[in-house]
Amino acid sequence: YFAPPPPPPPPPPLVGAPLAPPPGFLGGHWSPPSHTLPFGLKPKKEFKPEVTMKRFNWLKIRPNEMTENCFWIVANENKYEDIDLLYQLEHTFSCQKKTKKDEDLEEKVCIKKRIKELKVLDPKVAQNLSIFLGSFRVPYEEIKRMILEVDETHLSESMIQSLIKCMPEQEHLNALTKFKNEYNSLSEPEQFGIVMNSVRTLHPRLNAILFKLQFEEQVNNIKPDMMAVSTACEEIRKSKNFNRLLELVLLIGNYMNAGSRNAKTYGFNLSSLCKLKDTKSADQKTTLLHFLAELCEIRFPDLLNFIEELHHIDKASRVSTENLEKNLKQIEKQIQQLEKVLETFPPPGDLHDKFVKKMSSFVVSAKEQYKKMSRVHENMEKLCQSLMEYYVVDPKKVSVEEFFTDLNNFKTMFMQAAKENMRRKEAEEKQRRVKLAKEKAEREKLERRQKKKHLLEQKREGDETGVMDS
Repeated sequence: YFAPPPPPPPPPPLVGAPLAPPPGFLGGHWSPPSHTLPFGLKPKKEFKPEVTMKRFNWLKIRPNEMTENCFWIVANENKYEDIDLLYQLEHTFSCQKKTKKDEDLEEKVCIKKRIKELKVLDPKVAQNLSIFLGSFRVPYEEIKRMILEVDETHLSESMIQSLIKCMPEQEHLNALTKFKNEYNSLSEPEQFGIVMNSVRTLHPRLNAILFKLQFEEQVNNIKPDMMAVSTACEEIRKSKNFNRLLELVLLIGNYMNAGSRNAKTYGFNLSSLCKLKDTKSADQKTTLLHFLAELCEIRFPDLLNFIEELHHIDKASRVSTENLEKNLKQIEKQIQQLEKVLETFPPPGDLHDKFVKKMSSFVVSAKEQYKKMSRVHENMEKLCQSLMEYYVVDPKKVSVEEFFTDLNNFKTMFMQAAKENMRRKEAEEKQRRVKLAKEKAEREKLERRQKKKHLLEQKREGDETGVMDS
C-alpha cells in the first residue's frame, strides 16, 4: 500500500550534484571500507532510519563474488535517492507505527522547510511538476521551443497530457513573473513555471496540440467501427441463405407450437434464435438447434453458407454506436474550440512560434476528415434503421449492439452445434464399426463351432460304418 502523499519534496538537485540527507531524520553516513574493494567499488552509504524497518530478505552478492564486467559494478542506486522516497519507505514499512504526535511534528517540519523554498506554487503542484521534469529530463527552453513550434517529432501525447495535468493555473504562472530576477534562487518547478509563462495562451495551446496529436488515432479508431457496422448491415440484408434459414425456423416453430398461443406466427424476434438450444429432444440427448444444424447439413446444405455471408457481425457486435456518436461529437466540439482559439490568437511574439501556421492547416484538414466521417456515420445510421425495420426490431427496446450480438451469438452456437453433431456422428460411426466387428467375430466363431461339430459328426458316422462292415 502507498501511504497518503507525504509533504511535497524540495526542488530536485542539479544534475550531478551530491544528494545530502537532512540531519537526523533519514540520515546516513559513508561507512569506511573494512578492506580494499575490488573493481573500483566505492563503500556503500550507511542509512540510519528513525524507526526500525521491516526487512527485505534478498540474497546478497558479495564483492568477492562479482566479476569485472558484471552489472553490479556499474549499478548506481544513489541517483534515485530523495527524501520523499525514503520517507515513504519509513511510513509504509516501519515495524512500529508512529504516534500521531510524531507524525504531526514531522509533517510540520517538512512543510515549514518547503514553504521557505516555494515562492508561489502550492507544494502539491510543485511536487507534480518535479515528477514531470524528472520523467522527461528535457531542458526547459527546449520544452518551450517544442511547444512553440508544435514539434511533433519530439512532442508525445503522454508528455502533453502530463504537462496539462500538472501545469499550474495561469494566475499562479503570472504571479511567478515578479520573481524573474531571482530565477537562480527559485526551486526547479517555479523556474519551469517562469519559462512556460512566456508562452502566450499556454493552456489553450496545450489542449490544441493534444487534440492534434490524438486526432489521427481517433479517426483510425472510429472509421473501422463505422465500416464494420455498415458492412454487417449490408451482409445481413443481402444474405439469401440467412433469410431462408429464418423461413425454415418459422416453419419448425409453427409446427411445434401448434395448438398453443404461439401457433400460426408470421414472424419472430431474431433474439429467439438463441433460444433454439433451450428446447430439448424427447430423449434429452439433443436440442432443436442441433436438429436445425443437422437438417441443414443433410437436406439444405446451401443454407450453411449464411455463416460465411455474415462475416462482419462479430466485429459489429463489439461496436457501441452510442460511443461512436459521442466520439464524433467530441471531435466536432474540439474542432470548433480550435477555430475559436485561432480567431482570437495574438500575433506571435517569438520567432519560433508556429502555432497559428500549423494549426490553421491542421484545422482545415481535420474539418474535411470530420465531414467525411459524418457522411459515413449518417449512412451507417440509415442502414441500421433500415435493417431494424426490415426485421421488425424495436430500437427503443433493442440497441444496434444487442441486435448484432444476438445474431453473432446464434451464428457461433450454430457452428458449435454443427461440430457437436459431427463429433456425435463420428462416435456413432465408431460404435457401429465396433458393433459390426463384434457381430462378425461372433458369426465367425459360431461358424467354426458348427464346422467342427459337422466334422466330428462325419467322423463318428464313418467309425460306425466301419464297425458294421467288419
